[in-house]
Amino acid sequence: MAEVETALTGHIHSEAEFVTTAARHLMDAGGKRFRPLLVLLAAETGPTAASDDVITAACVVELTHLASLYHDDVMDEAALRRGADSANARWDNHVAILTGDFLFSKSSELTADLGADAVRIQARTFTKLVEGQILETLEPGPDADPIEHHLRVVAGKTGSLIATSALYGARFGGAPRELEDALATYGEIVGMAFQLSDDILDIASESDESGKTPGTDLREGVPTLPVLLAQRSSDPADDRLKELLAGDLDDDALLEETLGLLRAHPAMEEARAYVVSRATEAKNLLKVLPEGPVRTALEAFADVVATRTA
Repeated sequence: MAEVETALTGHIHSEAEFVTTAARHLMDAGGKRFRPLLVLLAAETGPTAASDDVITAACVVELTHLASLYHDDVMDEAALRRGADSANARWDNHVAILTGDFLFSKSSELTADLGADAVRIQARTFTKLVEGQILETLEPGPDADPIEHHLRVVAGKTGSLIATSALYGARFGGAPRELEDALATYGEIVGMAFQLSDDILDIASESDESGKTPGTDLREGVPTLPVLLAQRSSDPADDRLKELLAGDLDDDALLEETLGLLRAHPAMEEARAYVVSRATEAKNLLKVLPEGPVRTALEAFADVVATRTA
């Protein structure tokens, strides 16, 4: 990871000082480096885990992720990201969007260094990521299950890139093809669990814990798993909560009331149980790996995702 950090710093450098400053903004704010870490872990399943291509692949997925954050914050009108001002709040939407574009272009340059297969994988991943982002802005069809629609959004918007992280690690670490397939599926499921954990954190956490403004998704009317589960309730005691969820939550007092009701609602525990079940499903895919430190680390990785508090 130290090598990845050093490489990332070099890759986002621009001849224009302001571009470098804007591109470094969210990277310097921290982050878990979840995706490059998964690349490195997955690479340990093969004989060439220390190759330069593994480091490059780790940078590709993190730059792609960072780019998407700049765009997400514009769409969400978010004021905070990783405990710091979002780029759109510090500068403006134009700077945030163009900085995201700059990071996407840097990611594409690196992907080209990995060869045609990597370019194809990255292009398909980007298609899924954007489709997921677009689906998030659309209402489910009249006969569609809102929860299933949300899970499709999560699979595209988050699961796709984390699946690619695991696939890249296995591919450039030299793992056999059957391990590539198992790890890619593992990555997609873990990625969905990661995003669904964010759904829970949007309601359950405070900004000093998560680095994000609590209730951002609620205020923006973005559906999340606990909200969708609560809306499905037929208990008359939930009428006030459902009324609030159907209304405008721009008012701080109404938002706080909604957060309080949701935090005490059984939907929160139901959502947590679902995330844990997906982590268990992901871990079962690792049975193709021999027992040992690599498999143990990947199992622990899934567990951390399911139970994280930030």
